[in-house]
Amino acid sequence: MGYLRFSNYIKYVQIVMCMSNVTVRVPEELKGRMKRCKSVNWSEVARKAFEDAAHKEEIQCAAEAIKNLRLESKAEWDGTKEIRRWRDAAK
Repeated sequence: MGYLRFSNYIKYVQIVMCMSNVTVRVPEELKGRMKRCKSVNWSEVARKAFEDAAHKEEIQCAAEAIKNLRLESKAEWDGTKEIRRWRDAAK
């Protein structure tokens, strides 16, 4: 029982130690509104917003890379012809 609690504590410490601090500036009026919302975990809200923004940026970068690869490709490719080729090969 003591080992189990210690093991959970170590996992918690490892998670906390992997976090970095970020300072965000907000207008005084917004800070006051945030202070009145005591039930909201603003760190979690910010973490989620940062994660979402990073994910969107990664998707945009991947889409741009795919677009560039297609533009650089010398091969002519037609999806309709490819599907027909596979269907004919399956007969």
